[in-house]
Amino acid sequence: MRTLNLGILAHVDAGKTSLTERLLHAAGVIDEIGSVDDGSTQTDSLALERQRGITIKSAVVSFAIGDVTVNLIDTPGHPDFIAEVERVLSVLDGAVLVISAVEGVQAQTRVLMRTLQRLRIPTLLFVNKIDRRGAQDEGLLRAIAEKLSPAIVAMGSVRDLGTRDAAFAPSGAADAAFTARLAELLADQDDAFLAAYVHDETAVSYRRLRGELAAQTGRALAHPVFFGSAITGAGVDALTSGIAELLPAAASQGDPVSGTVFKVERGPAGEKIAYVRMFSGTVRVRDRLRFGGARDKERGAPDKEREAPDKEKVTALSVFDQGADVRRSSVTAGQIGKLWGLADIQIGDSIGEPRQSPGRHHFAPPTLETVVVPASPAELGALRVALAQLAEQDPLIDLRQDDLRQEIYVSLYGEVQKEVIQATLAADFGLKVAFRETTTICVERPIGTGAAVEFNGKAPNPFLATVGLRVEPAPTGTGMRYRLAVSPGALPLAFQRAVEDTVRETLSQGLHGWQVTDCTVTMTHSGYSPRQSHSHAVFDKSMSSTGADFRNLTPLVLMNALRQAGTRVHEPMHRFTLEVPADTIGTVLPELARLRAVPRTPAMRGASCLVEGDIPAARVHELRQQLPALTRGEGVLESAFDRYQPVSGAVPVRPRTDHNPLDRKEYLLHVMRRV
Repeated sequence: MRTLNLGILAHVDAGKTSLTERLLHAAGVIDEIGSVDDGSTQTDSLALERQRGITIKSAVVSFAIGDVTVNLIDTPGHPDFIAEVERVLSVLDGAVLVISAVEGVQAQTRVLMRTLQRLRIPTLLFVNKIDRRGAQDEGLLRAIAEKLSPAIVAMGSVRDLGTRDAAFAPSGAADAAFTARLAELLADQDDAFLAAYVHDETAVSYRRLRGELAAQTGRALAHPVFFGSAITGAGVDALTSGIAELLPAAASQGDPVSGTVFKVERGPAGEKIAYVRMFSGTVRVRDRLRFGGARDKERGAPDKEREAPDKEKVTALSVFDQGADVRRSSVTAGQIGKLWGLADIQIGDSIGEPRQSPGRHHFAPPTLETVVVPASPAELGALRVALAQLAEQDPLIDLRQDDLRQEIYVSLYGEVQKEVIQATLAADFGLKVAFRETTTICVERPIGTGAAVEFNGKAPNPFLATVGLRVEPAPTGTGMRYRLAVSPGALPLAFQRAVEDTVRETLSQGLHGWQVTDCTVTMTHSGYSPRQSHSHAVFDKSMSSTGADFRNLTPLVLMNALRQAGTRVHEPMHRFTLEVPADTIGTVLPELARLRAVPRTPAMRGASCLVEGDIPAARVHELRQQLPALTRGEGVLESAFDRYQPVSGAVPVRPRTDHNPLDRKEYLLHVMRRV
């Protein structure tokens, strides 16, 4: 049996979960098709998924098409949960991108297709809902060619479009128009095929056409388009055949062991369960595995890697088979397995030999942030533990703690995630929480150079440590660099690490409350009190420096240096593409100006007008809300994070509403209470 790891992707409500149900039913995995509206689908297992009728967590289910075992991964369509899609992309052999025949090509459809093309993932297109009133076929094909990819070919025709009797008829060798379109598409992508076709059209058989279509689809050069309805089942048989014929199965490889963790969940007893796509080798129960990851890199710590753990033993594993995960003794190349026993495993870890990756982030990082507040202050510790477990399952949703102010920050893609986090904390951990106002995540960059030092034994320094630090700007995109301008042997290694770790932690909130980045911090002075004891050789920390002295002093010195340097707030900017009816551009442009967007010259495309430009991330949500009224519901907005830029002088630079800069007296009182 060959194995195909297949992703189902779509804009929200295009019908991909319904399509998953139909594929499972057609394969005999389930006896009855579940309903998204009724909350009875196979892959939406979370209570909130069933309640809202949307997919929140990716789910894996398996079925067979002839001699191909398909591991189908149903992914979220709502943009708030794009992080789930992010992780799935790295383990796919192919994808089906679902498009609604009624709504057509939507903003998220474009984002997904661009990403699939950039990663060269073989992709079929399935136009769903042909049975719905308002469904399109020829017009939608033109829109797909214009907005997604010109390298498409319709694999058949639709009859009774927009009615309950709508059906899809696959085209074959007898359809001269279809074979001509197919040959033209393939010739455009392959010079050798073009030469053969030009030399003698009759020598290119239909069988060769289909073979070349499979080859070009497998190289992500061509995208066959199928039509159908997940609700009625129309066209699903043709799509199923296309999946088996046109998408490449996983390559079977021997040693060494290599796999990628794309999902982590917890079992009933709180144990970690890792979902692993195996690319080569075999993992068996009781194998001891070494794994390492890029989670720290993804979170912006290029100078420090997470230390590789000791080998951990796989205590149990399962693979996916006919709709269920079944316990097995091993998982081999090409398969997806669930592994138990790896307590330190994280999403993004490589098992065995790391795989070459085309890039860490396929989508923009989250640009929103909120403070999570427990209903009872006594539950703050339990909330920290619970959120840390949720962050394990979703590493692109960052978790940040402010011990001084006893606050926990969570970064978000959108408001729907608040509801998900709130419901999950209540259902799984018994914690009731509230959220403060959502704010846009900005960053701070130093304007100039600043330096400060406090000496051991000299007022007002109450700690047995000498720390001097210099802060200066660094090139954009370099993050934070830490350097030594003192002799490495002048300070014990443990104290050096205490200073460096505390510098990184302290810079999570700068003068305005935002993370400080693109800077170099240099230790300029160091000193300590050597280990001393009384006459009976009992260690006395009141006479000897400890790591706590350096951890407590470093924030004071660093913030003094940062105040001297000064910082400028930079806000996230999105690059946007806006398509509106041409007669509405006169009302759209003033609204863009009000939202501080900077549009480029509009371009006419028939009856539509295309506008590209930049807009502050904080204003994107407002633009989305205003767009239907401005464009009669016909405007399409696509935006993605592009860069950070200084907040303009016309806009007040306000610190975070929950932030007050580090006050020396307040800080020292906090330290003394902690001690």
